[in-house]
Amino acid sequence: MTDRAPDRIAVRGLTAHAHHGVHGFERENGQTFTVDAVLEVDTAPAAATDDLALTVDYAELAQRLHAVLTGEPVDLLETLCRRLADVCLADPLVQAAEITVHKPQAELGVPFDDVTVTIRRQRP
Repeated sequence: MTDRAPDRIAVRGLTAHAHHGVHGFERENGQTFTVDAVLEVDTAPAAATDDLALTVDYAELAQRLHAVLTGEPVDLLETLCRRLADVCLADPLVQAAEITVHKPQAELGVPFDDVTVTIRRQRP
């Protein structure tokens, strides 16, 4: 075991039109959501061998995250974050995942830039 900081692979700004939210108009009309996923992965084996099979294929990961983002609607960003984290942790090479979901078009009734929920999940 090492005490060095974990290696990180990030996919940031993954964007899709989706229908998440508690309000009927959100479900009906949808809006833009953006996801940032930061994975903790030991990249040393891949770096030593130059072998994609020994690390996370971030193009494949992006496709799986996009499928969840545009898939079955949920009420809460917290639920969406959990589903996205589960996708990341399904890869046995991923030790932990930090997921941020941005909802910049949320209806707050006041001016704002963004609403986000961030979670971090790791293997036991």
